[in-house]
Amino acid sequence: MSGESSPSVHVLGVRHHGPGSARSVRAALERLQPDVVLIEGPPEADALLPLAAHAEMKPPVALLVYAVDRPARAVFYPFAVFSPEWQAIQYALERNLPVRFIDLPQTHQMTPEEENAEKVEAAEAPGSPRTDPLGALARAAGYEDGELWWEQLIEQRSAPEGVFEAVLEAMTALREGEGELPPREARREAHMRRSIRQAKKDGFQRLAVVCGAWHAPALVQPRPAREDDALLRGLPKVKVAATWIPWTYDRLGWRSGYGAGVESPGWYAHLWLTPERPVTTWATRIAHLLRAEGLDASSANVIETVRLAEALAALRGLSTVGLAELRDAALAVLCGGDATPLALVHEKLEVGTGLGVVPSEVPSVPLARDLAALQKSLRLPPSSESKLQELDLRKDMDRERSRLLHRLQLLDIPWGMPEEDPRNSTGTFRETWRLKWEPELAVRVVEASLFGNTVESAASGRVVARATDATDLGTLTALLDASLLAELSAAIDTVLRHVQELSTRSADVPKLMEAFPALAHAVRYGSVRETPTGPILAIADGLFERILIGLSGACISLDDEAARTRRDQVRAMHAAVALLEGGERGEAWAEALGQLVHRDAVHGLVRGAALRLRVELGRVEDKELGTLARRALSTAVPPAEAASWLEGLVSGSALLLLHRQELWSALDGWLASLTRESFVEHLPLVRRAFADFSTSERRAMAERVKQLSSAPARGSAKAVTEELEPERVARVLPVLSTILGVRIGEVG
Repeated sequence: MSGESSPSVHVLGVRHHGPGSARSVRAALERLQPDVVLIEGPPEADALLPLAAHAEMKPPVALLVYAVDRPARAVFYPFAVFSPEWQAIQYALERNLPVRFIDLPQTHQMTPEEENAEKVEAAEAPGSPRTDPLGALARAAGYEDGELWWEQLIEQRSAPEGVFEAVLEAMTALREGEGELPPREARREAHMRRSIRQAKKDGFQRLAVVCGAWHAPALVQPRPAREDDALLRGLPKVKVAATWIPWTYDRLGWRSGYGAGVESPGWYAHLWLTPERPVTTWATRIAHLLRAEGLDASSANVIETVRLAEALAALRGLSTVGLAELRDAALAVLCGGDATPLALVHEKLEVGTGLGVVPSEVPSVPLARDLAALQKSLRLPPSSESKLQELDLRKDMDRERSRLLHRLQLLDIPWGMPEEDPRNSTGTFRETWRLKWEPELAVRVVEASLFGNTVESAASGRVVARATDATDLGTLTALLDASLLAELSAAIDTVLRHVQELSTRSADVPKLMEAFPALAHAVRYGSVRETPTGPILAIADGLFERILIGLSGACISLDDEAARTRRDQVRAMHAAVALLEGGERGEAWAEALGQLVHRDAVHGLVRGAALRLRVELGRVEDKELGTLARRALSTAVPPAEAASWLEGLVSGSALLLLHRQELWSALDGWLASLTRESFVEHLPLVRRAFADFSTSERRAMAERVKQLSSAPARGSAKAVTEELEPERVARVLPVLSTILGVRIGEVG
């Protein structure tokens, strides 16, 4: 090659995401006409670069690089249409030019040693110019906001001349005061220089290098190859894989890969796509958004918003209108000073809600391909917007959708999260899900692929693995319930076997009580989904018999915290028995509750709750209720124990107290018998018993309190003939108002 000029290297230091930087890169490449383009990025993804020109590829997208044996160790390299790297890739592919990534391969960066070094460096250099070089330059220029400085200088301008030379000079000055680089950064830059030397050896004469602005000086200044080779010699390795995945604008703020902390990617996309009159078109888009939400936004408002934004820019000494000026103008004019619509503008426009698209030819694990096929066949396209999906399990399509979402839950891929039905439906044929696809779920899919190549096989494998490791019945029965919802017949048999083995060995009644409701739910939901439930019901009945035998013993000698837990378990058992709808089972449960009610050694909270459940079953007459109430609230019972019993009986609903005169009379008599000191001491306990009452229930109770002077009765069912003294009643009413949480004087 004698007689030829030496290869020329042109380093273009950029901010990783910005329309101004992207335009400058495009303009520089058009001017330089390189014969190879080198980009800071993972060399493992070189084979994926041609897919960037695919017709179906729609940014924002990201390169995902992950460790094969530990997929959770992953890094993302996101690209928006306005990313300088994306425009450099497009420039090269459009002209059939070679394009390569030159950063230190992730096969070296994902080793445990490098992971620890990364954490140490991040902890040692907060606020360093190396971590935020643009912020350092902004402060030197007198700006507090690095974003504002860079936007005014670069992003809102159309490819200014000499920008890369200026950036190189500024970064060189910044690096002079930084001293020696951390080892990891030094290795990265050494590999970039080695890659540039390799491109020269390959015969390329005009090299364009696109990298982060901070690295530009290190790639321009010559350094002996032997020094770089020494830094890179003998580095540990791990096996990695790479693929393209869809990305979202709101994730461009991540610091992974090309993360640059972009706060308003939707605004940057607008600047890239509408370089002519961006201010007017942005104000128009805000008006369209507000109109779609049913808010007023006239053409006159748009014109006034633009005028005000321009005036604000002039007052602030800015050469162009920026996002801050448009935001302030929109708040004043289009939003009428109300910040609530402005929050919508920020979410929908400034950040943006679009989800990118990658072609089907992109390499992926089999599980990801199966999931994509299911999403397509079930007409459930992934979206970055949060959407409510209501399912009717009587319809085949909805039942298959439910099955998919439950299987993904078992795989820890929370694309959909179950929600309460907005219509408060109590039927088991309806489900409501909140769907939102997050880009990082791609990593969860890769992790889950270790259990199988399809969603069904992976979910089954994960269930079997968790069942094998489970050591308590609660975990196993919850797993069984989830497996039934996911209709994993192969895994259900394995889980049932483990439940049977563990339940026969367990003598812990509270643990059995925790397990029973899940089994009952499994029987009920299994029948809805046409899953055989005979074996589950047999196990549930075995647990039920053992619970009945040990229930009373499990409810004595409890402290207050343990009593609260046991009360909740008894309530859950009650609901589970009702769910199974068994006559003999219901009778046996009612009898067990009766034993709790009449056993004084049982904690008052549990006794009161058991009585409440028997009342709901229609097993307690007024006379018996009055007797039990007078005994539990008598002066011989410590006030704390009486308050606990009362809380267990009435908490949750005031109907029992309002419609059972015997109980009302007993409560009235107990409160009247308390000394002033005891009343003040136990007021919080009584108040807690009434805490869940609705406003209407509290008002109804207050009404009854007002009528005490004319109603029969304190301490017994006999009429009391003496009149209450108005002055004494007046002194008591404020205290009762405090207990009930309403102003009794206003009732009636």
